[in-house]
Amino acid sequence: MKSVRLFIVVPCFNEQDVLPATHEQLLAVLSSLISNGTVTTDSKLLYVDDGSDDGTWTLIDGFCRQGDNTCGIKLAANRGQQNSLLAGIDAATEHADAIITIDADLQDDIGVIPEMLRLYAEGNDIVYGVRDDRRSDSWLKRTTAKAFYKAMGWLGVNTVYNHADFRLMSNRAVRQLLQYGERNLFLRGIVPQLGYRTACVHYDPRCRQAGRSKYPAGKMLGFAADGITSFSIRPVRLVLMLGLVFLLIALGMLTYALIAYFMGRAVSGWASLMLSLWFIGGCVLFGLGIVGEYIGKIYIEVKGRPRYNVERRLMGDNENTNKNQTI
Repeated sequence: MKSVRLFIVVPCFNEQDVLPATHEQLLAVLSSLISNGTVTTDSKLLYVDDGSDDGTWTLIDGFCRQGDNTCGIKLAANRGQQNSLLAGIDAATEHADAIITIDADLQDDIGVIPEMLRLYAEGNDIVYGVRDDRRSDSWLKRTTAKAFYKAMGWLGVNTVYNHADFRLMSNRAVRQLLQYGERNLFLRGIVPQLGYRTACVHYDPRCRQAGRSKYPAGKMLGFAADGITSFSIRPVRLVLMLGLVFLLIALGMLTYALIAYFMGRAVSGWASLMLSLWFIGGCVLFGLGIVGEYIGKIYIEVKGRPRYNVERRLMGDNENTNKNQTI
């Protein structure tokens, strides 16, 4: 197998507790791949500091000074995991034959990286890391994750079940990915749309070694909403269908009222009237909320603001700079 220049992109946000262990393990894997000739000697770990307010960047800066196989990017503000992933991918594109993305908590099994590279050598442009089970996650996270993937499938969004952002991508797949200009990023939905040859490696996830999860329930719900509104208009269609259902119910109630009137029955109904008004009003507001979510996304997209600003780059080459870069 021909040696490839590999970049491993690691987004980081307030990861000072886990980052030393993460760096040690990733560097060991990279050194092993270099020693057996799988990857070239100029392959690198690329850490992306997503506007951390702890000692994360200080650690990354120290890693970069210690060896030639580590580089780093510091974003000027917290822009979210998807944008920080894209920042790292974009920075590595001009240098790497293949790019692997993985979270800093290393709950994904880095032991399958050699298998990813083997599948890449066989002609696969994208290799997904897929979790066989989620026993290391809490009951709430397992349940919500399962519901999320099922909902995405029902809404017609093409995703890989139990795949997060642990994946290998070839240089041409990455360049194609960078052609997608939307600001409302959901990489798990965009990558399967690229259409290149893919493969999967399966593994058992591990427990987080230190620090806290950066995806509490609120962020997970927001992430799910971004994924749904980025790739499916079915919720808007459901609002239309709901309106038709209420129209049919209204016609049925009108028929009932007319029959009751001609039969001389008294129609009492303050309670039923109020309940109906509250129910229909709630459905109208719910529908407006869904439509408003889409309009909000359109508002963000048409402004075309930068996804992120790079404050500092430590790439180990002539690109080292402290100047701001906007993308």
